[in-house]
Amino acid sequence: MNVSVLDQSPISAGMTGAQALHNSVDLARRADALGYRRYWVAEHHGSPMLAGASPEVLLAALGAATRRIRIGSGGVMLPHYSPLKVAESFSILSGLYPGRVDLAVGRAPGTDPRTMLALQRDRSRAMRDDFPEQLAELLGYVRGELPAAHPFARLPSVLPGRPETPAPWLLGSSPQSGLWAAELGLPYAFADFISPTGAEIARRYRAEFVPSEFAESPYVIVCVWVVCAETDEEAERLAASGRMTLALLLRGELIPVPPVEEALAFLEAEREATSYGGLPQAHRPGRRRIVGTPDAVVRGVREVKREYEADEVMLVTITYDHAARVKSYELLAEAFALGALGANHRDR
Repeated sequence: MNVSVLDQSPISAGMTGAQALHNSVDLARRADALGYRRYWVAEHHGSPMLAGASPEVLLAALGAATRRIRIGSGGVMLPHYSPLKVAESFSILSGLYPGRVDLAVGRAPGTDPRTMLALQRDRSRAMRDDFPEQLAELLGYVRGELPAAHPFARLPSVLPGRPETPAPWLLGSSPQSGLWAAELGLPYAFADFISPTGAEIARRYRAEFVPSEFAESPYVIVCVWVVCAETDEEAERLAASGRMTLALLLRGELIPVPPVEEALAFLEAEREATSYGGLPQAHRPGRRRIVGTPDAVVRGVREVKREYEADEVMLVTITYDHAARVKSYELLAEAFALGALGANHRDR
């Protein structure tokens, strides 16, 4: 079973963004040694909670700190960028770390509307939604060929990392992304931790997949939110920090990841102040979380994998304490027996 890591570079209360980035490098080294398949980093902007604003920059550091594990974006939010600039950045990464780089792109802004405006080069008007055209151009650069009549037809051949190229992926949490991935013959990663409704989307993707030079057959990653500890009680305690951030996020409030005791007090106050079938707001239906001992988390992850008929699972974990996050991944690497698999993974 291929198991991978999605790192959002969380910033805990009292921590600097620089410390969060160093924690990402540390966790990547550990994931490499533990036998995880991939290490992807997310893109978020203007957030006091997440430091990963530039996946391509962080990936350069992660590639230098690791030896075997595939590194990639989870993902690049393509509407913010020129396809050529993305292609050049990931061409350089591929040249530096051949056979190890994934370029997963998404359509979401990864931020609030005001910050999205700040990211635009032209702020005089709303940017038009031309994601399909952007994606087609980006894939042309990766493929090494654009149509002869295309105004940028000469550029794919002069990307700086050639002959090495990244492996393109499409990210999604809605039906449209699955349709595009199937039509273009791309491997597909679904964010179950955002929307645990993707099993049917994944099935349709498989049914409608068109083989391409990027993938001969459909390939699905499902990304799930997990926290693992040696006891169920400790795992639930550690997960409280993430639950508090989610509850506030649903209200439009962004905060650094809070300490466990602060989060527990907040959730208790929520429990007393609100009622939804006996559940506080952070437990309301809509987000899936798998929390517990290694055996419990492995069972839960395997159930999600079966639900999606996924080829691979990717785990995202947020805790206040970096050591607890590392420990969660260590416990799961042992439970999934990843160490025995690490040397045998085939590049994809």
